[in-house]
Amino acid sequence: MTQAELKAKIEMQMSSLDANDWLLLVNNNQHADIVEELEQFSAEKTAALLIKLPNPELASLFGYFSPSYQDELLQAIDETEQLRLFKAMARDERVDVYQRLPEEEQKGILPKLAKQEQEDILQLASYADGTVGAVVTSAYVAIPENMTVIEALRYVRKNAAEMETIYQVYVVDKQQRLIGTMSLRELMTEKDDATVSEVMRTDLVSVSAEQPQQDAADAIRRYDLLSLPVTNGGNKLIGIVTVDDAMDVDVVESTEDFHKGGGTLALKDVSLREVSTWTMFAKRAPWLIILVFANMFSGGVIESYEDTILTYVALVFFLPLLVDSGGNAGAQASTLMVRALATGDLHLKDWLKTLGREFWVALLLGIAMAIAVYGLGVYRGGTDIALVVSISMVAVVFAGSMIGMSLPFLLSRLKLDPATASAPLITSIADFVGVLLYFYIAVTILGGSGA
Repeated sequence: MTQAELKAKIEMQMSSLDANDWLLLVNNNQHADIVEELEQFSAEKTAALLIKLPNPELASLFGYFSPSYQDELLQAIDETEQLRLFKAMARDERVDVYQRLPEEEQKGILPKLAKQEQEDILQLASYADGTVGAVVTSAYVAIPENMTVIEALRYVRKNAAEMETIYQVYVVDKQQRLIGTMSLRELMTEKDDATVSEVMRTDLVSVSAEQPQQDAADAIRRYDLLSLPVTNGGNKLIGIVTVDDAMDVDVVESTEDFHKGGGTLALKDVSLREVSTWTMFAKRAPWLIILVFANMFSGGVIESYEDTILTYVALVFFLPLLVDSGGNAGAQASTLMVRALATGDLHLKDWLKTLGREFWVALLLGIAMAIAVYGLGVYRGGTDIALVVSISMVAVVFAGSMIGMSLPFLLSRLKLDPATASAPLITSIADFVGVLLYFYIAVTILGGSGA
């Protein structure tokens, strides 16, 4: 079924509200595709359809909506349907939705849940945003070390429907401390009467709930895992992070880095399509206002070389060309470094080696660009101006590249996000340094006065 055909059928269901036909449509199509169309309607209309579904389909569809649309749906359904939805949702998704509820609604819905569900929500909701604990799920398979293989398989089969994934089984001791793991394939191929402790693997990869959530995503990618166990300070197993959760973390972190790289504060839990005018203004204005004042330093440098400019007017023609080249080179270097640090391709220990390589790269770039503009310098102002412009080009591109390369490393060293070394910030710094170098070189070669 094409997306256009799906849209037409959903519109028909909006009118008929036939529960059987609606369930058939949901079961025969990808839920992500259905949600894409449903989000085009008001939350009230979508909610009227959703409550016609049984619990499994209701929870599955709800999980695909954007956080902001989920919040609208919750306001569009009554308390009875809210409670049914909460009980049907996956544990980690339930916690995410619970945390976004107003405090009064949290107090209203929590006592209506089963005791185990209450404890699960309160435990997982206690972890700070951005930590592994905030993306963990407690729907995992854990078995005691003294179980036999056949007993473990029966346990997995009995509890499979409630688990996020059953492909990795974790082994714990009497204190619920993580001591081993087995894949479902390994479990199925061992002898039935063997004890789990005899056949489990102890070469564990795990993370602490207090670590940054990017650490979990990095570990899953590095070791090619389907799920990653999460422990507390006492090595007690409290949950897992699945590969799909890790992908979500990567998307969030990458988006945040892109926003910072463009000089914008990150948009969280809202899409660009839904964000308000005021929110967009508030996210973009701070950096732009700061950079306005930062660029005043460049203006001050130009003013201090006013006599030189009046004597050699041709210098003004090359000013935008030079400072933009330095900013562009810096932005290039910064982008490469920020991404490499984010993915773990580079670490702080690699700074000196990277600096040495960037030294030669920046120098070669500067020389290549200097050769490119030399002829233009001769044409616009003669050989002296061409010499000033060429030497300045080498200096400006070199300085911009070194700034762009070094600033992300410096921020990492200070335990700050390297993505803060945004392109606008690098460009502004490189502009100031470029103007200063340009006129210093001009005064040195041509003569004159300046700051």
